[in-house]
Amino acid sequence: MLATEPGGFLRHAGWTLVLGSWMLAGLACGSGSEPPRLSDDEFWKLTTTLSEPPGTFRHSENLVSNEELYAHTIRMLGARGGVFIGVGPEQNFSYIVRVRPAMAFIVDIRQENRNLHLLYKALFETSGNRLEFVSRLFSRAMPSGFDADDSVGDVFAAIDGAAASSSMHDATAKSVREHLLDHHRFSLSAEDQRWIDYALNAFYLDGPGIHYARSLPKDAPGPSYRSLMTATDTRGVARSYLASEAAFAFVKDLHARNLIVPVVGDFAGPTALKRIGDYVRERGSVVSAFYGSNVEIYLSNRQMVSFCDNLLALPSDSDTSFIGGKGVRPLAMKLSTCVPAPAKR
Repeated sequence: MLATEPGGFLRHAGWTLVLGSWMLAGLACGSGSEPPRLSDDEFWKLTTTLSEPPGTFRHSENLVSNEELYAHTIRMLGARGGVFIGVGPEQNFSYIVRVRPAMAFIVDIRQENRNLHLLYKALFETSGNRLEFVSRLFSRAMPSGFDADDSVGDVFAAIDGAAASSSMHDATAKSVREHLLDHHRFSLSAEDQRWIDYALNAFYLDGPGIHYARSLPKDAPGPSYRSLMTATDTRGVARSYLASEAAFAFVKDLHARNLIVPVVGDFAGPTALKRIGDYVRERGSVVSAFYGSNVEIYLSNRQMVSFCDNLLALPSDSDTSFIGGKGVRPLAMKLSTCVPAPAKR
């Protein structure tokens, strides 16, 4: 629940959010010269040269987000343009729809996450609309009679009632491989291809009920993909990237122009975030929103110092948002609470 406090603040899931032009202006961010599109070679060069050596995340395969409150957080954001930086799986698309950046980077320590986003890229680019996209993602044929105005709840109700199709799964897997390897000519290793096949197979086997803890049978299941996509804010407005045809089309267009770039990198690492910041700065733009999820709880104090240094090095302005797993606040406010670097002797 959101509760108004004196002085124009909101209390939301333990975070204090400042009301004002920062959240409500909805203005384009700066006048940068982000590329209108990247060639396939430029895209692949960025995703490889910006990346760091991959690491691991022992808590989950992280094929699906577990942040149920994201719809409330999204309502606090506005269209900013600029460059979006995020982490993790599908929730990035919903934030991208709201922030409407000119370009986005998705940074995750696991190479598997980069490959998951390449799977998404292929599905976005080869699907004409969100109904076709959802059908391919879960390998379930959509019943006839649906159109662009159907609610996301209607879409998933229909998908729930459709049987998984092995032939559709095989055809989609073949289409994804051909799109990435033959159309885009990305240099994917055999292990990269194996993980892309594994991820698609997981969506096929688990269906819309797939959740964050699917590989952790002793843990309580997280929210399902279905519940995340149909989640609404406190006003009952659906906020996911599948909530409308227009939302889906915005992400699809960025993918078609190679402007959602997945990068392998540690938030506390030495190069990935700094290189992204240099790329954005060289084009006269700024990071309009940084989505960090709850990555910080997995960082040691020393790593937090490095993370704060990386955030500080990003080109930003007074309207840059920092989005966590529990809410949103100005990046400047986030930096004011960062772990200080040890004093030099």
